[in-house]
Amino acid sequence: MKVEPVELDDRWILSRRGRRNDVDAREPYAHFIEPERTTEGRVQDVLTVFITNKTCPFRCLMCDLWKNTTVDRAATGAVASQVGSLLKKYPDVAHVKLYNAGNFFDDQAISRTDRARIANLVSDRQCVIVECHPRLVDRRCIAFADAIEPKLHVAMGLETVDPEVLPRLNKRMTVDDFGRAASLLADHEIPIRAFILLRAPFQSESAGVDWARRSIDYAFSVGVECCAVVPTRAGNGAMDELQRLGHFHPPSFDSIEAVLDYGVNLNRGRVFMDLWDIENFATCSKCRTTRTKRLEQINLTQGVVPRIPCEHCSGR
Repeated sequence: MKVEPVELDDRWILSRRGRRNDVDAREPYAHFIEPERTTEGRVQDVLTVFITNKTCPFRCLMCDLWKNTTVDRAATGAVASQVGSLLKKYPDVAHVKLYNAGNFFDDQAISRTDRARIANLVSDRQCVIVECHPRLVDRRCIAFADAIEPKLHVAMGLETVDPEVLPRLNKRMTVDDFGRAASLLADHEIPIRAFILLRAPFQSESAGVDWARRSIDYAFSVGVECCAVVPTRAGNGAMDELQRLGHFHPPSFDSIEAVLDYGVNLNRGRVFMDLWDIENFATCSKCRTTRTKRLEQINLTQGVVPRIPCEHCSGR
């Protein structure tokens, strides 16, 4: 199959996006509670709140979070109300992720007024995790960390340190941008979580594994405390087109296992494998359940256990 060249920019990506989902800026578009191993080594419940707000100004090639955003900025007070309603519903969950399909410190997504109100709302929690593009990590982040009672963690997308691929993700950042943001956070003792893609577009299977490992190494070298590895998937329009053109293929389950095993064995910080839609990567009906449970166990224990052999596929 001939692989067609493609020039990626905002226009190309936006032209391949479909229709947004119907969302209400007065309510989070989703939430869930799941166990996670904490920095202290305990397995505790974490409440993840998916905030409804204005779409992210960065048009990242692999992003599908735009599907649950609004075109216009949410009214002042709306985002804080969303957060408050769920915190009230789950008063005993000490760890909270506030994910807003973009950047927590983007004033067009979450106003300064709302951030101030959120600071009061989370006062009885132990840990708050927010997400932000490295180029928007600045004094606003430090001010928010100083304003809240719980410990602030900041999650940033590193994606890949592959010098040929990162510029093509349309993320509008460099590895140095990530390093600068990480340095600022580390100087203020704010723990950092890095999102890392496993088999980004334009990578072969073996290169995808290699660059995911290198990205984990880099993240820990600049002070990241936790790496969340995300198997790259289609479904946002742009990625589907790249898959059709031969520029993208999802990673195999073997690769998912190999990268998680590698990261955890480093023993330099927590490494999680994102298991969202994991059934789309586990194609063998004979071993998918047991191999998925193995990944869940590694996520929670941060200890690697032996691989599960399967005579029906390549799992070994």
